[in-house]
Amino acid sequence: MGTAVKKTISLPPDLAKEAEDMAREEGKTLSAVMQDALRLAKKQRLRNEFFAIQDFWSRKAREKGILTEADLKRLLEK
Repeated sequence: MGTAVKKTISLPPDLAKEAEDMAREEGKTLSAVMQDALRLAKKQRLRNEFFAIQDFWSRKAREKGILTEADLKRLLEK
């Protein structure tokens, strides 16, 4: 994984206990649990951005009358 950068974070007591419980249950370190949580948050953020972009361009296509792949192909072949 390379070099680790140490950071200090603050968590509310209930969230800290939940993270510690997860680490114990999963046989991981608290750092590993936090890394997993951050990776998951990043993945969800990217997924949300993707769907927002997809929605934007789908709306633009519908405005132009592009409803099917055949419509798109016909437009691109002009």
